[in-house]
Amino acid sequence: MSGHFLQVEALQKVYPAQGGGTNAPVFEDIHFHIDRGEFVCIIGHSGCGKTTILNVLAGLEEATAGDAFMDGREVRGPSLDRGVVFQSHALMPWMSVLGNVAFAVKSKWPDWSKEKINEHCTGYLEMVGLGHAIHKKPAELSGGMKQRVGIARAFAIQPKMLLLDEPFGALDALTRGTIQDELLKIVQATHQTVFMITHDVDEAILLADKILLMSNGPHAKIAEIVEVTMPRDRTRAGIHHDPQYYLIRNHLVDFLVNRSKTYAGVEAEMFHDAKNPPVVRPGLEEERTPILKQVINH
Repeated sequence: MSGHFLQVEALQKVYPAQGGGTNAPVFEDIHFHIDRGEFVCIIGHSGCGKTTILNVLAGLEEATAGDAFMDGREVRGPSLDRGVVFQSHALMPWMSVLGNVAFAVKSKWPDWSKEKINEHCTGYLEMVGLGHAIHKKPAELSGGMKQRVGIARAFAIQPKMLLLDEPFGALDALTRGTIQDELLKIVQATHQTVFMITHDVDEAILLADKILLMSNGPHAKIAEIVEVTMPRDRTRAGIHHDPQYYLIRNHLVDFLVNRSKTYAGVEAEMFHDAKNPPVVRPGLEEERTPILKQVINH
């Protein structure tokens, strides 16, 4: 067993075919690890199995083959050690904002008094800017506020790992950016370990320490692991001033547009070691095109 906080080994998922038999694996031979306190994003086209991998880590779905270990224990079924924020807020409509968070906290610490639970929950709701709305019902909240409640609820149970399934995908750009900033501050303050699905390249660069790039399904694999070498205290407002940003972004976009489809078939198998996906640091490339230099120096 490795010393990594999360270790994923040879993960595969095959869904049964209608009328019997089986389909081709959605993904196979998935290997990666996450260290404690790391923020990892996974990016890939629809159909490569990103959400299935997250559900396996959450204990909500079983892999066909392979294993996942967190903090030295095999992941088997759901656990309050793992907090999940889905694409939809998944709030209970009859409960207040405070009640939704308190329900999860009471599940984690059933012996706590009501006063202690409310104080604990209020602190996390204030952290996401909802201290003024703790007594409102979900129907009284905007989409962005509902997602903040979901984030507060996930953080409030103080999980060992936070799993985010594209939680900002349905939000407008302004709200999305605001919550990204808040999430970044909370993660930096709590040193939370995070695994996040996103389709947003800029979001991944802003939030992640490293980015897993998935090839296209079926038979999807982790094609590359991109290390985000920019300073950890980066901000949404200032990230584009760093020369590394453009190199990293161009690398990610090039993969999604041109290279993601090439990591399949016999030829790719000959050159790709699934157990040790290549780790690349595009932000540290010494060579920059003249056009990129003009953009950076502008």
